[in-house]
Amino acid sequence: MAFTLNIGKCSLLGNYRENNEDSIDVKIFPDLTVNIVADGMGGQAAGEIASRKSVDIIPRELRKNLTPQLNTEGVKATIRRAIVQANEEIMAMGALDKDMKNMGTTVVIAVWRKGSEMFIAGVGDSRCYLIRNKRISQLTVDHSLAQALVEAKTISPAEAKDHRFRNVLWKYLGSKEVGEGPEVVVVQLQAGDRFLLCSDGLTGVVTDVDLAAFVTAATDMQQCAEGLGQLALDQNSRDNVSCVVIDVVEG
Repeated sequence: MAFTLNIGKCSLLGNYRENNEDSIDVKIFPDLTVNIVADGMGGQAAGEIASRKSVDIIPRELRKNLTPQLNTEGVKATIRRAIVQANEEIMAMGALDKDMKNMGTTVVIAVWRKGSEMFIAGVGDSRCYLIRNKRISQLTVDHSLAQALVEAKTISPAEAKDHRFRNVLWKYLGSKEVGEGPEVVVVQLQAGDRFLLCSDGLTGVVTDVDLAAFVTAATDMQQCAEGLGQLALDQNSRDNVSCVVIDVVEG
């Protein structure tokens, strides 16, 4: 079955921040579409620089190295290498400039090669969700201390939502913990699937149930992305809010 993608994107400064440290992009090449959301950190302009670098480097590396003959495992390895390359360049920048010493960024990507597979990967706490048949599932794992406590069975997932360490990251681009790169999830596409990539400015205030309902009901993906951003602000998000919404259409 052949598919096409309808995509919307939105990034908002929000009501409480002086600058937008999020970066988003949708890179459409002849046989490759790269959707990416990054949420920078590090103060001053450093967070903006880190997130922008990740949004520039990862699609660049994928376009260069994702050859048509690669099988699924080859694509996954190439995606991991692209993320590792972005991490190395961001760390190198931080080492050269004391004003950027502590900069970093989350990143979440959805990569499509005009086939029946979507490749998902993330570092940090920006997330990717799949909304299928009105049900929402989180495809990425938060690399926060709160989530680590959940995995250690020290706290429950419900407790993690309001835990004081929920926004404290132990892995992000700009950190040695990235190692050989994150797990890459492969989704076998179905017509009607919708993917949501977003920063924690959205997920920190809007519940998964409300996200699923909003995305399911949408008919225009650009209006959906903008509406999700406004929904987060209406619920008093104190962060920048960014998202990319992808609708999978048969044809």
